[in-house]
Amino acid sequence: MSSETFEIIELANGDVALRRAGEREDPLVRIHFSEESRHFLREHKIAIARAMLEAGIEAVQNIDEIDPDFHEEEELEPINHTIH
Repeated sequence: MSSETFEIIELANGDVALRRAGEREDPLVRIHFSEESRHFLREHKIAIARAMLEAGIEAVQNIDEIDPDFHEEEELEPINHTIH
């Protein structure tokens, strides 16, 4: 199993992103905080984004437990989800 190195960066627009280390391509994940959230979190924004990304990575690592059929090959259409 190969391991890749990722980095958490802050983009010029204030978003926090996860990308492969050393790459300049589009990030794998972007987290956008509203102006109100940025004001509330202040210097803790990166720590909160890190916790969010770590939770997402953990969920992906456990995806077979969440959805045992996840890795079955099938044609998937993109689905837009609204999370409340």
